[in-house]
Amino acid sequence: MRLLLCLFLVAAFHLPAQDAPPALTEYMGRQIAMTMHWKGAEWLMRRVRDREEATTLMRKELRVKPGMVVCDMGCGNGYHTLPLAEMVGATGKVYAVDVQPEMIQMLKANMESKGVTNIVPINSLYHDPKLPPNTCDMILMVDVYHEFSHPVQMLAGMRAALKPDGLLVLAEYRAEDESVPIKPEHKMSKAQINKEMNANGFKLVREFDGLPWQHLMFFGKADAK
Repeated sequence: MRLLLCLFLVAAFHLPAQDAPPALTEYMGRQIAMTMHWKGAEWLMRRVRDREEATTLMRKELRVKPGMVVCDMGCGNGYHTLPLAEMVGATGKVYAVDVQPEMIQMLKANMESKGVTNIVPINSLYHDPKLPPNTCDMILMVDVYHEFSHPVQMLAGMRAALKPDGLLVLAEYRAEDESVPIKPEHKMSKAQINKEMNANGFKLVREFDGLPWQHLMFFGKADAK
């Protein structure tokens, strides 16, 4: 069955009252996609998602360890956030960041129902992740980065939040594969991902090509030893 992510998409370039640079619609030759609306959150939790995207395998490949501080950027209602909280354990922490307050409220409800206490929800801005500096061992973005209306500012904020040896991880639908049932503007090629990350102070350190639909790419700070 062909999935159409566009079913729940709306424009998300309306910034809060705080001063911010203008939102972009294109970046480095790539069309910026619209953000998935919170009313489509149920699609994130669909039962077939693990079969379609091998999400359990993806999280295993992150190599998260107990005690780590991890950020789920664009966390939505917590599909990856809750398993990550279990992976980092009681001594670890997960920052769950989303620009839509409705998503954060759904995440909080899911946390309460499961009794999870090691997640810190953050309602971010479109141009500021609102993460504390030098705190994260890993920042994960699953099918999120391509929707950023302020990619330069967001990457700068995430770079500042990473520890010196921290990793920025992108899972993005493969633009090179026409069989992946996602609209073109919601896909990225490896070449495009590398171009944008390199331009913003990141270098590729690892990648995993075993997911059905997505690239999984790990980036460190370009100036890290």
